[in-house]
Parts: sequence; C-alpha cells; structure tokens
Amino acid sequence: MDHHLPRWFQFTKYAVYGLLMVNVGLFLQEEMTSFAQLFTGELDAEMLVQAFSATIDTAAWVVLLLMFELETYVLPDEAIRGKVKWSLHGLRIAAFLFIGYACYGYFVEMFYFYGDSVVPLAVSGACTLGEGWSILVKLDEFQPLTAETCGMLQGSLWQVGSGQVVADADTLRATRWLAWADVINSVTWILVVLLLEIDVRLQLRGAYAGHVLLASKISKVVLYGILFAAAVYWGFEGDFLDFWDAFLWLFAFFFIEQNLFAWQAETEAEAETKAGEGAAA
Repeated sequence: MDHHLPRWFQFTKYAVYGLLMVNVGLFLQEEMTSFAQLFTGELDAEMLVQAFSATIDTAAWVVLLLMFELETYVLPDEAIRGKVKWSLHGLRIAAFLFIGYACYGYFVEMFYFYGDSVVPLAVSGACTLGEGWSILVKLDEFQPLTAETCGMLQGSLWQVGSGQVVADADTLRATRWLAWADVINSVTWILVVLLLEIDVRLQLRGAYAGHVLLASKISKVVLYGILFAAAVYWGFEGDFLDFWDAFLWLFAFFFIEQNLFAWQAETEAEAETKAGEGAAA
C-alpha cells in the first residue's frame, strides 16, 4: 500500500519491532532465573505458564503485531483475499490463544503471591536462616541471602514458593502490586487489540467513519492511558525491563494506528476520486 509515510517513520517503526523481538529473549532469560528460584520438584503445565507468562505473551504479541503490519500497511486491500486472508486469520487466532494463555498465567502468578505458596517463617530474623536461601527483591528478581544481605529484610518474614526464597512484608506487598500491574496491562492490551480488529474489519468494509470512528478513538484514549500509567508505575518501581517493554509496545501500536489513519485517508481519497470521475461521466 502507498500510505505516503516518510522513510524515517518506516525505519523507526521497524527498529521498534526489532527491539520487541529482542525483548522476547530478555524475558526468557529473566523468567528462567525466576523459575529456578521459585519452583522445585515435579512440574506441571500451570507452573510453566506461570513461570514463562511474559515470554509467551511477548512472543505472541510480536506475531500479532506483524499480522497488523501486513494488513494495515504492507498488503494492498485486494491481496487480503482467499488463502492469504485465511492464513492471516489462522496466525492471528494462534497468537490470540497464546496471549489468552499468557493472560491466564499472569492471573495465576498474581494469586500465587496470595495463596498457600506464601507461608510465614517462625524465625527471629533472616540472618538466622541457613545456607541456600535467596531474597525476593521484586517480581522475578532475586539475590542470594548472605551475612551482608540478610539485613535488607525487616519485620515479619515469609517463605515464597517451594524453594528457599524469603521476603519481608513490604517486599511481598510491592511484588503483589507488580503482579497486579501485569494482569491489568495484559487485559488492557487484549481490549486494545480487539478494538483494532474491529477497526480493520470496518475499514475493509468502508465503514470506519462517523460515530464508529469517534467511539473507537475515545475508547483507545482511555485504554492507552491505562497502559501509559502502567509503564510509568514500572518505571518508578525500578522494573526497567517491564518499563522499557511497555513503552516499546506503546510506540509499536502508535505506528499501527498511524498505518490505519493513513489507510483510511487513502481509502477516502480513492472514494472521492471515483465519485468525481462518476460525476464527470
């Protein structure tokens, strides 16, 4: 499609897409460390989706992002037919299934920090614990418990997970809030992409205008506002990877929105040209 977008815009867009692909590997590295700390013994499917929810989520979103890029910029309208159309739909459905699976994982992880996996430790202080323990610093972040680091823990202590992981009440509370942020962020992104799906379908039918367009814009302002607030929260909490990833995704979907606006403008211009030719005839 010739959407008349400048070269710098295209370069920046694909650079952001590439960085998001790198983030898949970064999340995998982070969650493998967390998995080794929190889970011991026999594993099941629920543990895996809980442990690797961010990796699964990010990878599936990258696939979905590329599908939107194909539909809103790369492929002309007349090409989105037959096998191409159904191939795109098939990949999109698969991505949605993994995104839903990852969203479930975020819920499981959030409840994990409220359930039986968190038990109080009846000890006088963290420094009395033996070797092999780790400190929960924040969600998916740990450090070894040593004579130098045990003083970081204050007040009541809690064992987290089936491994030897300890946290104080303040850290546990902050971790729960971060887990809630993951859930809210995941659900909000699902709502955003559902809106985009509706936008694309309406655009292909020539019905993306008027009150429908206005309602879509208002809804997106609210949803993107929530996503921006989540990114800022992660920034203040010092969770750099989540902060960085959140802003990259906001940029990525800004580009998709621009693709959609340019596509709409092009469609309207073509309709006006045809109407003018018809009137002249």
